[in-house]
Amino acid sequence: MFESLSDRLGGVFDRLTRQGALTEDDVRTAMREVRVALLEADVSLPVARDFVKRVTQKATGAAVTKSITPGQQVVKIVHDELRRVLEGEEPAGELKIDNPPAPVLMVGLQGGGKTTTTAKIARRLKDREGKKVLMASLDVNRPAAMEQLAILGTQIGVDTLPIVAGQRPVDIAKRAKQQAALGGYDVYFLDTAGRLQIDQVLMDEVQQVRDAVSPRETLLVVDGLTGQVAVEVAEEFDAKVGVTGVVLTRMDGDGRGGAALSMRAVTGKPIRFVGLGEKLDALETFDAGRIAGRILGMGDIVSLVEKAQETADMEAQERMMRRFQKGLFNMNDLKGQLQQMEKMGGMESMMSMMPGMGKAAKAMAGAGIDDRLLKRQIALIDSMTRKERANPAILQASRKKRIARGAGLEVAELNNLLKMHRQMADMMKKLGKGGMLKKAMAMMSGKGGGMPDPSQMDPAAMEAASRQLGAMKGGIPGLGGGGLPPGLSGFGRKK
Repeated sequence: MFESLSDRLGGVFDRLTRQGALTEDDVRTAMREVRVALLEADVSLPVARDFVKRVTQKATGAAVTKSITPGQQVVKIVHDELRRVLEGEEPAGELKIDNPPAPVLMVGLQGGGKTTTTAKIARRLKDREGKKVLMASLDVNRPAAMEQLAILGTQIGVDTLPIVAGQRPVDIAKRAKQQAALGGYDVYFLDTAGRLQIDQVLMDEVQQVRDAVSPRETLLVVDGLTGQVAVEVAEEFDAKVGVTGVVLTRMDGDGRGGAALSMRAVTGKPIRFVGLGEKLDALETFDAGRIAGRILGMGDIVSLVEKAQETADMEAQERMMRRFQKGLFNMNDLKGQLQQMEKMGGMESMMSMMPGMGKAAKAMAGAGIDDRLLKRQIALIDSMTRKERANPAILQASRKKRIARGAGLEVAELNNLLKMHRQMADMMKKLGKGGMLKKAMAMMSGKGGGMPDPSQMDPAAMEAASRQLGAMKGGIPGLGGGGLPPGLSGFGRKK
């Protein structure tokens, strides 16, 4: 979503950080470029103007221009201001679902992903917080809308209100309130009808439902690809109904991201969640610090670790770590790592969260390498015998031909896989000796104290962390130099 903005800002800050001392003119020139980048990303003019004014005031002070690392100082100031724009004066906090059963009203225009988002949030509350959740569809206009919510409820294991034909939305809302109280539910969601555009009939209907249940939260679901129109929709709904939070959908798309940057500043309403795909687990809590880090190319290691915690079998990972510490790393271990990458969203998703990996990800995309690579690699390993997986050193020409033929691939691709395996095995030995594997495992299991917050680090600390990461990347196959990862040049090319 923020790729073009990130690229533009990255170019500006690369030039700043390469310079030694900075003059006020240097900073002002850079800020003019930042302003253009924000406007091109569809950020509203008042927000872009205010943002650049604040950064310029802070970045032209003597403390910055006379600093040892002035470029890093400016980057930190921009990070902090981006976070302030996205977050407002104070963080949004958790959903207010106290005093059960707590009603949550879902509103928005048709086609924004409201029904799917309702199911995503319900699933999240059930799985992560152990809440007993009820969902009810109030959409009596769209064909099969109620059936859609019922199907989603079955998929995620959340109860839905039984459908009674002919009822008005306000009557369904009252019945949901009664059912939630009698059934001992912690929270119930009311998925209201959407329209292709805001009209008085829609607003009257939503107001009647709001008055009937007095919702603890009214969440507006808007399509992040609609740009500034999303901000206008939010202002309209807030004026007529009263919105407590916003959910932006399709934030995995190729839109310019201006809606997210403008939403909080223009409407004053916090962004609670962002939808990142059609799958029912593709929902993230909106965290301003992490989004700011992604925009500035700092990555989002916290989200990466959280994904690992959600998808990993920790007992299996611990067993694997013990093997790695002994210098053991065979094809079964490699297959386990590849499957874990698939669960975490594939290479592109992981690399987007790693600091400094933007260039490597683009090089891979330019070479036609995509996440089908993982499936091809796993297919090659599956084509091996148990003995060959345990000891790949025995693979000679005849065996390689049989394995490649069994996977429907070329021997050259198998050779690339074997090369990558040898590099990873060497890396595991080095990391095992240095104790870094133990630290990584502790972090994944939530026992490592977490990752440092870039916004709380001084520029010198950020620069040191960057140097450390660069040194580390040099020893990890596939993550060095910003070019194509070693051993991957023959894989996954689009035919």
